Amino acid sequence: SLRCCVRVAASAARCQVTASGSVAAGSSSSSELEAIRWGSAKLQGAREEMEDEVVLRPDSLLHGFSFAAVLDGHAGFSTVQFLRDELFKECAAALDGGAVLNTKNLEAITDSIRRAFATMDANLSTWLQQMDKEDDSGATATALFLRNDVLVVSHIGDSCLQVISRGGRPQSLTNFHRPYGNNKTSLEEVKRIRAAGGWIRDGRVCGDISVSRAFGDIRFKTRKNEFVSSTPCSFYTQLSIPFVTLFPNNIPAIFNISWSYAGC
Repeated sequence: SLRCCVRVAASAARCQVTASGSVAAGSSSSSELEAIRWGSAKLQGAREEMEDEVVLRPDSLLHGFSFAAVLDGHAGFSTVQFLRDELFKECAAALDGGAVLNTKNLEAITDSIRRAFATMDANLSTWLQQMDKEDDSGATATALFLRNDVLVVSHIGDSCLQVISRGGRPQSLTNFHRPYGNNKTSLEEVKRIRAAGGWIRDGRVCGDISVSRAFGDIRFKTRKNEFVSSTPCSFYTQLSIPFVTLFPNNIPAIFNISWSYAGC
């Protein structure tokens, strides 16, 4: 599988990040986004092309909030490529350049990001349909907006965001959008898919895809129904922890990381 990881570290006074260990076949980078230092690492697995991407933007572009996102692609790179170039711009526009984030109004923030994701997916679908060859690619996404004292997170799919306390204990703040399992989120996803006319076979939407929310995947989306949805779960929290980490779907399992779940 393709694996990619970004760690964004934060504290009340200063945010600090360490990149996960890079390997010879992968790539890593570190830099500084204004007051935030960050690092990232990517490793291509057995697939023909790298399908994952990390996006970071400085706080000078978003009213003091830095932006970070992990895009976990499947069935090709096209969707990730489009999101890499357009997701931040669409979110920034919907959030009025970051002004909405500074209101601390959760309803306004959530509505703005939901509109941005919906517009993003509609534009992406049009772009994919115009390709010469049929493109079934899609991507999950976890995006965060970070200031020294505030964290806003929106996600679709099965990427993982964890906060790590000063004692080193990780806690997940995202629930996986998957059509299998007995947890509340999975049961709600199965109910939503069936209500839209879809079905679940072997833990996959229509026996095909193992995530129930993603950008792209246009074969599961019509004007009337969406078996795979691009509607994000979002939350806003005061930041009082030293590290924030973003993972695609496989990393916590690979490193045997345990966590407890927060609400969607």
